[in-house]
Amino acid sequence: MTLLILGLALFLAVHSVRLFADGWRTRQIARVGTLQYRIGHSVLALAGLVLIVIGYAQARLDPLWLWQTPIWTRHLAALLTLPAFLLLAAACVPGTHLKARISHPLLAAVKLWALAHLLANNTLADLLLFGGFLVWSVAAFAVSRRRDRREGKARPAAAVRNDAIAVVLGVLAWGVMARFLHAPLFGVAPFGG
Repeated sequence: MTLLILGLALFLAVHSVRLFADGWRTRQIARVGTLQYRIGHSVLALAGLVLIVIGYAQARLDPLWLWQTPIWTRHLAALLTLPAFLLLAAACVPGTHLKARISHPLLAAVKLWALAHLLANNTLADLLLFGGFLVWSVAAFAVSRRRDRREGKARPAAAVRNDAIAVVLGVLAWGVMARFLHAPLFGVAPFGG
């Protein structure tokens, strides 16, 4: 469990610097340069991710059960992740109405993904992992939206064509994950089987 906690702390801290210490971040970029800063950021984020994966895998070997979850919550989580994948695709495809409206669809996707997985999982490791990401994404979304309003950030132009591309990509990615990847990677088939 220690590796999971360390990994979450490192990964989420690295991804919170711009949100909560933007002045420090700006000074570091000025001091070492954008490329060096991004390399350092990426190395720390990757180290955190590796610790999360190893720590979560270890915690699943000897789980500490916190509550009972009905089997149908897996199906609910699978369905709730569909809009998360649509938001993820909207974050990756430029010029979507979702990105223009929400401003930070990736953070909204993380919120929905984490909530869906909290509903379907019931161990301490699940609570730490998905709860940690949920709390972080809620805070990051609020801070980011507040910063956008303070800076008078304008909504980017959007096109229906780009929305259609994002929907197709999101549905395909969700389908591939749910049908082919989730069980081999995580040991759980979202729709049974």
